[in-house]
Amino acid sequence: MSQFYFLSGLTIALQIYAFFALQSLVKAGTPKWIFIIGYVLLSILVIYSIYNMYSAIQARNIFSSTQFNFNIGVVITALVTLVFFGAMMLTQDVARLGIGAWNAISGALSDSADKPAQMIPGRRNFLTWAATLIAAVPFSAMIYGITRGKYNFKVSEVSINFPNLPKAFDGFKIVQISDIHSGSLDDLEQVAKGVALINEQKPDLITFTGDLVNSDKNEVDPFINTFKQLESKHGTYAVLGNHDYYGTYRIEKENEPAYWDDFFAKYASMGMTLLNNASVKIEKDGESIQLTGVENWGAGRWFPKKGDLDKALKDVDNDAFTVLMSHDPTHWEEKVIGHPKKIDLTLSGHTHGMQFGINMPGFKWSPAQMRYKHWMGLYNDADQYLYVNRGFGFLAFPGRVGMWPEITVIELKAV
Repeated sequence: MSQFYFLSGLTIALQIYAFFALQSLVKAGTPKWIFIIGYVLLSILVIYSIYNMYSAIQARNIFSSTQFNFNIGVVITALVTLVFFGAMMLTQDVARLGIGAWNAISGALSDSADKPAQMIPGRRNFLTWAATLIAAVPFSAMIYGITRGKYNFKVSEVSINFPNLPKAFDGFKIVQISDIHSGSLDDLEQVAKGVALINEQKPDLITFTGDLVNSDKNEVDPFINTFKQLESKHGTYAVLGNHDYYGTYRIEKENEPAYWDDFFAKYASMGMTLLNNASVKIEKDGESIQLTGVENWGAGRWFPKKGDLDKALKDVDNDAFTVLMSHDPTHWEEKVIGHPKKIDLTLSGHTHGMQFGINMPGFKWSPAQMRYKHWMGLYNDADQYLYVNRGFGFLAFPGRVGMWPEITVIELKAV
């Protein structure tokens, strides 16, 4: 409960601070009650959303609740905007207090009767307007991310050279998607556009690296016919992510086998072959590569550690070119790089790029990098590659800002 009180108190303090700053911009002749009522109603919505968030967390009804997504969207958008605005106004107010202190000291030391009528100067409207306009930038970005950005699918094209790639696979095109989070998706038409964009890449192979749902297998039901439309020459393969296990946490142990049977049947109905600690040989023109998949394995103590790389590789030759699907990128550093069997390419997701950040040529930033060493894009360690996909869907915050949903096209090149 203390977290709720702290967040509510912080938000109310920022709201009050912003209110007294903004009311000075209301033009003379304009009824102030319009501004006051509008501001109070929006403030109540934010506090109510914080309360609903806390209630959902207490009830452990987070990931499958569209209301929770709405509430967290309201709260994060409001807090980011208030923090930006408050920081700009605080800069002005600190300067005003400094001038006021100087006036007070100089006035006390001076015998002159010519003292300033006002020790602390008033706020400058143009600086308040500047703060408002600056705060409007993150506000607009958040609103765009919620309304449009979450379905702003982007294709990332990556070409990787491998000296041990069989010649028949030179130019072989793997499309990777990850983190669908179907429980959060709210627009079937936009999802269908994402699937069509995947098919436009004319993939040789499609890989899905986990988190089909948020916390229940039935979340995917409205989208089964849509994902069934995925097309590739050598099939669509998938692995489980940490969220795919969470539905079993709310059922009795004896009901788990039936739960998994039904869940796995949904993958099959979409044309996805699950590789749960298993490998399959992909053949082309008399040559082959190995596609291996492991269940979720994450370094965080609260993430499932079901992935068994030894089991998945038991029938794979040591010299076979191998592509691994593993949901959590921490698995690569912890288990894959040091494994006796060289894994040429690992495909992961999980981080979402935190759904917030900057992704520009030459500059990439996201809060994700404060938690994950490998959080987005391509990494290399002694000719073992890792690609971390930003994800197809979204979770909790119902949008994406800067970290747009990703469809990765990886072209294998033999050198």
